[in-house]
Amino acid sequence: MTSLTDIETAPPETAPPETAPPETALARAYATIRTGILDGRFRPGDRLREEHLAETAGVSRTPVREALRRLATEGLVELTPGLGAFVSSWSVADLEAIFAVRALVEAAVAEQAARHLTAADIDALEALAERMEDLAGRRPAGFLDRITGLNHEFHTRIAAACGNDRLAGLLTQTVDLILVHRTFRRYHDRQLVRSMAHHRELVDAFRARDADWAGAVMRAHVHAARHALVADLSLSPPAEPKAP
Repeated sequence: MTSLTDIETAPPETAPPETAPPETALARAYATIRTGILDGRFRPGDRLREEHLAETAGVSRTPVREALRRLATEGLVELTPGLGAFVSSWSVADLEAIFAVRALVEAAVAEQAARHLTAADIDALEALAERMEDLAGRRPAGFLDRITGLNHEFHTRIAAACGNDRLAGLLTQTVDLILVHRTFRRYHDRQLVRSMAHHRELVDAFRARDADWAGAVMRAHVHAARHALVADLSLSPPAEPKAP
């Protein structure tokens, strides 16, 4: 993990800004900014300049302003009067609180998923776990970002199977806040190995249809991620581990 889950895609083609329907322009601006934050192109504390964002998204500045307001309500952006918009950054105490909520919610999601995942779902989770293990073992260039994307897919599949849209939505919001800090980049070798092992054990718990086991493993998984992140009080990303 951590659960978290981190995937650049080219912006979809839409009508030019002057002809695009307002909702389309807003959706495009929102997706561009949110993706930029979550994939690390906009880092905590970075100023988000409306003119640059409008040019990047191919829209006017009006939908950019609305998108920034929406992202501020989700906790990803901070709006400072007289200064503008910035990618949110949090204190260690803030992150501890976010992780506390996430541990409760994601454990509950895993418990529910253990009752609803199909055999095909579990096979897909196992395949994702294997791909993450392979990357962690080989460590090709950019492997941590690739693991982050696979990890996000792993946890998203679990959330989608929990059968509770409200619970899954709450989880998505707490995970997004943590993704900004690129948790996998803070892992030491032993922490990365432990995270991969948690994924394997979650698959085993799901195959056994044991909700209590799945919830306990997920709770441990989230708390391990919390310690990996908050141990670095400066929140500066460590160097990527070198290939053996």
